[in-house]
Amino acid sequence: MARPDESLARLDGPWSHRSVHAGNGMFHVVEAGDGPLVLLLHGFPQFWWTWRHQLVSLPAAGYRAVAVDLRGYGASDKPPRGYDLPTLAGNMAGLIRAMGETCAIVVGHDWGGLVAWTMGAMDPKAVRRLVTVSAPHPLRLRQAMLTDPFGQLKASAHLLGFQLPLLPERRLTRDGAARVGRLLEAWSGPAWPEEDVSRTYRDVFGIPTVAHCALEYHRWFIRSQFRPDGMRYRALMRTELEMPTLQMHGSLDTCMLPRTAQGSGRYVAAPYRWRLIEGTGHFPHEERPESFDAELLGWLADSEPDR
Repeated sequence: MARPDESLARLDGPWSHRSVHAGNGMFHVVEAGDGPLVLLLHGFPQFWWTWRHQLVSLPAAGYRAVAVDLRGYGASDKPPRGYDLPTLAGNMAGLIRAMGETCAIVVGHDWGGLVAWTMGAMDPKAVRRLVTVSAPHPLRLRQAMLTDPFGQLKASAHLLGFQLPLLPERRLTRDGAARVGRLLEAWSGPAWPEEDVSRTYRDVFGIPTVAHCALEYHRWFIRSQFRPDGMRYRALMRTELEMPTLQMHGSLDTCMLPRTAQGSGRYVAAPYRWRLIEGTGHFPHEERPESFDAELLGWLADSEPDR
């Protein structure tokens, strides 16, 4: 059997692929359409392809949609370090400028959502509007893990287990990354993912070093809680956000509980909207793309949301 390589992340569709240098790395981006830039940031254990539905619906509505493989994923660079949220957010702000824009609508799911929250606090001029999906504000997530041991802490058991060296990578990638498929199924609502979707994510996660890089996100988040860099990050994230914000969440999400995500609006000083998408788990933009897109496009079309 051939060893997985980055060509697996270059899936065909009504979009184009290219590599863009931003900050101190090279990023694989997939783009479609013309108009205001919408930057789409994926989560774990996925890659840019999680936004395949929105790469069709956003251009049809008059937007330039750009989905990126985050550092360490898919066909983007996989350096040995730089998986802390401030660095990742700086990379994405640099990517916006490298795409020829000064700011963008930033849409982030899961870890991409945590990166998006961080961009809003760290480089607010780069974020025209903010959309987070299945992603509590980082301070809200930390609080919930400390105060809700039988809820969010239990739901985050995988995050704690990923702190071990080497073993988690082996468990995730053995048997054709079967555990990746099990995580997708456990965190989603009923009847998702289909076998071909699961297989695509499993194949791309098997690209050499992707598993290690993906786990470094989780390791930084936990270990930084006890270090000065974590204290600096928490101080940064107390900044109230000044851009309109839409937060969407699946009602059946067992990875990031809806009650954990609720309350993130306290960190937003601008117009803020919360939407719970019924019947979906951790991946509402894939599980029910029509409902998700209706909420997203309706909010983007509102010139003064929730004023």
